[in-house]
Amino acid sequence: MADEPLVLGIETSCDETGVGIVRGTTLLANAVASSVDDHARFGGVVPEIASRAHLEAMVPTIERALKEAGVTARDLDGVAVTAGPGLAGALLVGVSAAKAYAYALGKPLYGVNHLASHICVDQLEHGPLPEPTMALLVSGGHSSLLLAPDITSDVRPMGATIDDAAGEAFDKIARVLNLGFPGGPVIDRLAKEGDPAAIAFPRGLTGPRDPAYDFSFSGLKTAVARWVEARRNAGEDVPVRDVAASFQEAVVDVLTRKAVRACKDQGVDHLMIGGGVAANSRLRALAQERCERAGIRLRVPRPGLCTDNGAMVAALGAEMVARNRPASDLGLSADSSLPVTDPHVPGDHSHAHDHDHDHLHELSKENLYS
Repeated sequence: MADEPLVLGIETSCDETGVGIVRGTTLLANAVASSVDDHARFGGVVPEIASRAHLEAMVPTIERALKEAGVTARDLDGVAVTAGPGLAGALLVGVSAAKAYAYALGKPLYGVNHLASHICVDQLEHGPLPEPTMALLVSGGHSSLLLAPDITSDVRPMGATIDDAAGEAFDKIARVLNLGFPGGPVIDRLAKEGDPAAIAFPRGLTGPRDPAYDFSFSGLKTAVARWVEARRNAGEDVPVRDVAASFQEAVVDVLTRKAVRACKDQGVDHLMIGGGVAANSRLRALAQERCERAGIRLRVPRPGLCTDNGAMVAALGAEMVARNRPASDLGLSADSSLPVTDPHVPGDHSHAHDHDHDHLHELSKENLYS
């Protein structure tokens, strides 16, 4: 274990400052500082507030992770950071911090993809990923079906949302029902007390001529909002628990149906589910039920590893080191629309060891260790 790469990962794509430390596929620390409460009164994430919160939380969260892992910054073999996709300003904070640490420590820097990281985090709980891996990623910004023959270099999009991602739909319906922000956890909780068959909400893109693996939740969101509005206009009570359960069932029905179909079509005998919405209890239960029926093995990380975190970034960074993937340049920039087909951002190292770089590197080391 001691010869496995020790990597620090930084995640700042949205409203959580995540710092994780892993050795190989072993999780040593997973520190998170969330700014979700700062956004709640606005009913959604405010990019400027998120960026400022990352700035304030970055150094304390890194120090907390190092202490939790029982290692020093000098022990690290590399620094990984989410380079995209995500909110541009938020990403920049993480990328800048990662570059500073990598530069000062003289360690390789790995700019990695947020979506590929969500897949790779499962290694920390269930061991090395099968190759290829079929992954269903569901979060506030993404609903994607991905096939990954090699998580460090070959990730192929099978399908994606063409409008609202599943997590966005949860937040919007929570707003319609006056349940606050974020919407996912509260809808999950209320749905357990409701009837998922009470209201026949539509299943988007499930017709015979629709794309096999793409998702659409905009029509469902509109149907739920209109149903609720009609009840209110008629002066009738809105059965919030039944609406929550019926809406949630419509979302997870489509997600799991398409994911199982993709596994069967591609001849893959397992499915990994990741992203914040993977913490949803009904999604987990229905996926388990349908996978067992289809002879597919389901892998879902525990809820704390499904939401955005630094551990997932560190996990992918450690895999990059283990497979000798090229590190990123110190000129690495954030890319808010980094495609999932780019699991990481390799750099051009032709100027990495000029005299000025070495001189500045020694100065920064002195400052870091003083």
